[in-house]
Amino acid sequence: MAQKLAGKTVAVLATDGFEQSELTEPLKALREAGAQAHVIAPKAGEIQGMQHDQKGDKVKVDKPLSEVDAGEYDALVLPGGVANPDNLRIEREAIAFIRRFVEDEKPIAAICHGPWTLIDAGGVEGRRMTSWPSLKADLKNAGAEWVDAEVVVDGGLVTSRKPDDLPAFCAKMIEEIAEGPHDNRARSFTGAERESRPN
Repeated sequence: MAQKLAGKTVAVLATDGFEQSELTEPLKALREAGAQAHVIAPKAGEIQGMQHDQKGDKVKVDKPLSEVDAGEYDALVLPGGVANPDNLRIEREAIAFIRRFVEDEKPIAAICHGPWTLIDAGGVEGRRMTSWPSLKADLKNAGAEWVDAEVVVDGGLVTSRKPDDLPAFCAKMIEEIAEGPHDNRARSFTGAERESRPN
């Protein structure tokens, strides 16, 4: 995996209330794979992590949203945590940032509650994905095909359910970012993906 992402720049978008491991583990995996990864938030300084319902560590924000252009990044990572995506959904600037990745068909990796913001950014309709179970109805109502699996890949979109899925999530995230943008108008599933679909 070393240097598989050399030359790639990845945005990790989060705010207060992110699930700690769902930010720190992907961030570590990206950097170990040679990517330049930036923690981006609506504010400068630090953001508060959570370990389930307990406060975790604070993480340094590399760049505030007001100072970044989505066009400068090759991919986007959306950690979970309940409060984190819920707060990002009401930040117009955050949703506009995410929407650029959707429109440019760049790889997006979202875990747990992270896919919530993709609904507001118009990034779930017609997509096969997973999430924390409580998002199932929201995603289906927004036009997604929801499945219960540790990791689901659909045309550059990588989704997982929870912290236990992080090893599979990080591996697929790196694969998809290495591949680069996908033409999602011509998506098709491989035979292996079809076989893995639950009945």
